[in-house]
Amino acid sequence: MHWTIARLFAQGSSQGPSLAVRQASETLLPPIPLYRALLRVHRTLPVEMRSLGDDYVKSEFRRHQKISNPLHIVGFCSEWKMYLDALQADKLSSAETRGKSMDPNLLEKVSNQTLMQFSDEQLYQLYELKLATEEVFDPDRAQSRPHDPEKEDKS
Repeated sequence: MHWTIARLFAQGSSQGPSLAVRQASETLLPPIPLYRALLRVHRTLPVEMRSLGDDYVKSEFRRHQKISNPLHIVGFCSEWKMYLDALQADKLSSAETRGKSMDPNLLEKVSNQTLMQFSDEQLYQLYELKLATEEVFDPDRAQSRPHDPEKEDKS
């Protein structure tokens, strides 16, 4: 990954890089700035997630440091760039929604077309998640006062 992206694209086919490759090269960051940007955006994550994310990014970049195949480098950088973009978009959207309550009817608003794209296993997991959250957050069973372990010991 010591070569620049531009030099790798220049070594492509004799006809020059394809349109898709040129579009990708416009949005891709070179490996070192991409690495730094990933570690920088991880600063906004909770401590546990930041530690896990930083370790994973460092190990992946170390593991792919000596790759010389231009397609592998472009694929590697494009996947990490998409991850970076997703984290940045999530950071912006979470800032907009901070302090607002979640819509309780969110699952009902999901269109049938979206549900049809889920596999049977995904639908089952979604249903299990719904049951688990209803059980944990049942308003009838919720207590207004904090849990007192001494009362349990006496009974």
